[in-house]
Amino acid sequence: MAFVVVLDACVLFPASLRDTLLRAAQADLYRLQLTEEILEEVRRNLVKKTMTEYRAQRLISTLRENFHDSLISQHRQLIESMPTNEKDRHVLAAAVACRAQVIVTFNLKDFPADLLAPFEVEAQSPDVFLTHLHHLDSQSMPHIIVEQAHNLHNPPRSVADILKTLEQHAPIFVSLMRNIPGLSE
Repeated sequence: MAFVVVLDACVLFPASLRDTLLRAAQADLYRLQLTEEILEEVRRNLVKKTMTEYRAQRLISTLRENFHDSLISQHRQLIESMPTNEKDRHVLAAAVACRAQVIVTFNLKDFPADLLAPFEVEAQSPDVFLTHLHHLDSQSMPHIIVEQAHNLHNPPRSVADILKTLEQHAPIFVSLMRNIPGLSE
């Protein structure tokens, strides 16, 4: 059985990173867990910075539809007891409730190892997480990147384009992908 992962809202904000992470979940490289609070935070930030309300809501509806088995709610009773700062308690509560091994976040300082250790949860950057996924399944991750590029049509994107965009969030992972013969040509 795949290990359990909660994705913090911040890693679902950049489109290419979101796409890569969600494709890896669909490929059963890990078991994704989300909450309505995380999805609402994604929607709110997308509207604030990059999308219309309609497009953001449509994206969140698509996520709910495609990942309905990933949505949990049993974490709510744990939120107040979590030792992290107030705005991140719901993320740790979700991880504890679903027995996640990993929280993927850009905000590593908000999830210090000493606070997570009693819950047997580790916070990882998207770069570390994707790199670990590649080491766990070196065949699937390159396939996911190729599929991602082939499925984007408006505008069309090459594998090299995807890697260039991902590089700002996951440079070590991208370096691994670029070292795969023929992948980024």
